[in-house]
Amino acid sequence: MLKDVSLEVQAGEIVTIIGANGAGKSTLMGALAGIYPTSSGKITYQDQDITNKPPQAVVVLGLSLIPERREIFDALSVGDNLILGGYHRYYRDRKKIKGDLVEVLELFPALQGKEKRLAGGLSGGEQQMLAIARGLMARPKLLCLDEPSIGLAPLIVQEIFRIIQRLKQSGTTVLLVEQNAQLALAHADRAYVLERGEIVLTGTDLLHDPRVQASYLGQHKTGQGDVLSGPVH
Repeated sequence: MLKDVSLEVQAGEIVTIIGANGAGKSTLMGALAGIYPTSSGKITYQDQDITNKPPQAVVVLGLSLIPERREIFDALSVGDNLILGGYHRYYRDRKKIKGDLVEVLELFPALQGKEKRLAGGLSGGEQQMLAIARGLMARPKLLCLDEPSIGLAPLIVQEIFRIIQRLKQSGTTVLLVEQNAQLALAHADRAYVLERGEIVLTGTDLLHDPRVQASYLGQHKTGQGDVLSGPVH
């Protein structure tokens, strides 16, 4: 359950949310994308109230969620998965979608030449790249990534984060939920720490905050209780 969560993401930023399992990170991302209904509060995207809008409407407005565990269509080809990412644009922008397909495959060379392969036959890293590429086919202004490194080998994780940086450089805003706090904070412009459904800390350099180092980077031993339960500035 989320409680009085307040955060913002400015255009062109990479903003990361870190927290322990069960802190509410995926719930928060699902609420932004319209998957989970909210009982109170307001979600504003580009000056529009999108609170409890259905997911398909949120995608049309320019917000795409890449869910945890990827959720690709295993029985469909790589190419069909990508085309489905732009389903809401298919009939009016068919020519542009073909151009977008070329662009995302240039961004993910590991997928090139595999458009006719079944997505379920890809490696875990390739499936994660496919999930991100499929999200980009919607031409999002805000890309929400939920645990993109989960279950992947370190070299693949480094490649995923290189791609995230390239997306930022190309003008895509990124909201990132990630358990690899060290890597996430190193790439983020700003960060939030979520504990038990509440934002308990925010800042632009949490990588060097001793409280974050103690709780999430394993650099210090601490006493009992939540290190981040004190006042937030």
